[in-house]
Amino acid sequence: MRKALIFLPLLLLPVSAWAQQPIPKVEVFGGYSNLTANLNGSSFNLNGFDVSVAENMNKWFGGALDVSSHYGTEAGFNINTQSFAYGPVFSYRKNPKIVPFGHALFGAVRGGPEYLNISKPEFRFGLYAGGGLDVKVANHLALRLIQADYLLTRFSGARQDNLRVSAGIVLLLGKK
Repeated sequence: MRKALIFLPLLLLPVSAWAQQPIPKVEVFGGYSNLTANLNGSSFNLNGFDVSVAENMNKWFGGALDVSSHYGTEAGFNINTQSFAYGPVFSYRKNPKIVPFGHALFGAVRGGPEYLNISKPEFRFGLYAGGGLDVKVANHLALRLIQADYLLTRFSGARQDNLRVSAGIVLLLGKK
């Protein structure tokens, strides 16, 4: 019995070390992104990049600024779109190596000429709702295996239900 009391704290050490993993103060993401743009039931794909900076307020809540740009060709026209959005991020950090998250980002989407049948560049409200999965590979580095976002926009007087999927690298900076 006495030996069990001595070994019990040793068995709990890895659990307490896991629970005390530092939370990064800032997470900087950059990677490839694909936007499936939708207009009246027909869709087309645009390729580009997604960059975001998230500040963690505590282990489960923070805020993120997201910027993305996508380019492609549709019906013989070169088209592009850019977005700028900010909003809350909710992370589940039970496992220090695997962090799923969800977010709701609000901002502006700029459609270039010919994007969703517009004749000149326009800015419209955009809502991103989605989340993803980060896997920590080193002290200050994680891989964002997937980030999938529903993007609501309104160009050409119609509602668009778009999908953005991104993947890349996350730099984990500072400690909370």
